[in-house]
Amino acid sequence: MSNNNISFILHKPQLSENIGACARAIKNFNFQKMIVVDPKPIYPNDKILATSVGAKNIIIKSKNFDNLESALKNIDVVIATSARFRNKNIKYIQLEDLKKIDYKKKVAFLFGSEASGLSNNEISYANYTLQISTNPDFKSLNLSHSLIIIAQVVHSVINSKISSFKKSKKIKSASKKDILSMINLCINNLNDIEFFKPKEKKPIMLQNLRNIFYRMELSSKETRILSSIFSSLGKKEKKI
Repeated sequence: MSNNNISFILHKPQLSENIGACARAIKNFNFQKMIVVDPKPIYPNDKILATSVGAKNIIIKSKNFDNLESALKNIDVVIATSARFRNKNIKYIQLEDLKKIDYKKKVAFLFGSEASGLSNNEISYANYTLQISTNPDFKSLNLSHSLIIIAQVVHSVINSKISSFKKSKKIKSASKKDILSMINLCINNLNDIEFFKPKEKKPIMLQNLRNIFYRMELSSKETRILSSIFSSLGKKEKKI
């Protein structure tokens, strides 16, 4: 297990102070990777660097993406944080369940914007949804506070070398990039046959489709097989 496999993704952060504080929290627990997606303030800026205090190197080395899908291409496991219960067919975990995650994989913790959190569409890219236990009458946590709680727990798990994950070394899990590619191939073929009807239901259908594939925890071999099937079906449809 390695701290280098852990990334913290800030999706559409709104406040420079929070971004800087998140960088500081990441460095507090010896993590290195911060990813920023479509930030509202100019990134980076002087206020972000100032509030990061001794963690300017985290800001400088961070990656900035225009959209979430691009940010996830090199990630194996995505854990989305949410203060709200989502009526979605997705695995819900709590802080104590983080010891069951395989940190030999590239794991990313996804945080939503300060004002609205993560949408159902953004949640659909996740393998798990994590909710931090708080006062039920006051669940909302500051972005940097939420991040530092998770960082501390993961740091403790990695350093205590606790892992109950014992999958065979012969089985290679599919990367997020491979799964995204497979899903997009499936979606393109479904678009060709005008599967998504009525059109106004397409967004929720896409969310459900992503939820199905991420919940399956596919291996690389299984992903290749499904990609081959989707590709063949697409070719057959075009011939017809």
